[in-house]
Amino acid sequence: MHTMWKGSISFGLVNIPIKLFSATEDKDIKLRTLHKECHTPIKYEKVCPNCEKEVGTDDLVKGYEYVKGKFVMITDEELASLKEEHEEKSVEIIDFVSLEEIDPIYFSRSYYMGPGENGNKAYALLREALQKSGKIGIAEITIRSKQQMAVVRVYRNTLVMETIHYPDEVRNVEEVPSVPENVDINPKELDTAIMLIDQLTTEFQPEKYKDDFREAVHGLIQEKINSNEGTTAKEAPRTNVVDLMSALQASIERTKNKSPAAPKPKAAPKKAVAEEKTGTEATSASPVEKKKTRTTRKKA
Repeated sequence: MHTMWKGSISFGLVNIPIKLFSATEDKDIKLRTLHKECHTPIKYEKVCPNCEKEVGTDDLVKGYEYVKGKFVMITDEELASLKEEHEEKSVEIIDFVSLEEIDPIYFSRSYYMGPGENGNKAYALLREALQKSGKIGIAEITIRSKQQMAVVRVYRNTLVMETIHYPDEVRNVEEVPSVPENVDINPKELDTAIMLIDQLTTEFQPEKYKDDFREAVHGLIQEKINSNEGTTAKEAPRTNVVDLMSALQASIERTKNKSPAAPKPKAAPKKAVAEEKTGTEATSASPVEKKKTRTTRKKA
């Protein structure tokens, strides 16, 4: 079992190191919602209805709605500070009462209590004392930032802690509508009902009860698997890879834009420029001018 809480429990001057383990588990068969067309699991995204855009974890804050539409903000730092003040890793038994005095409506969740290091003897002492006295302990404990009332009792050979609701958490039964009060009951009908109860009365054997619907659903699932009716969801587009490639391409383009310009050629010396200009002019002379030049040279 996974240890979910470590601390100690005390009554009087006796202190017992303990560990808590969840005593119950939810065995409901969880079905996921898929897209009918491609059988891909549906994502549920957080969207702000006012801004009409998706929000991430960093965009969220906690608030308490004290009037419709009006909130006071509570920061994580404020909650952490209160948690540090109230979350003591100890359970103090403050009273002992009879189990029959507590109506089952108060019970919430059960936890097995195991002894911590060097706590075997004190653990056994409390267990034996509760068994001999027929009492249960009333205590307070903080689990997952919530302070709760609890009872400590013996279940077989193990100490069990069961969280119970505070009185203001149990709704007023008088608010239940249409509950009949004074109704004339036919004596024969009452006797028949009592006779039926007597006939069905037995010892409580929890193993004889089972969740028929859950077993039926599990059987249906297994039957479909055995008949090869399974399907494979289409792989969702890897948008993160596309975004990465886009970012890389953008980086390359940005690098191109910032690359140094090609150096300009140095200016040629003036003499060279003049020679180049003369050559250009000779090259561009007309055929008639070339003929005159040759005739002049022959006469000379």
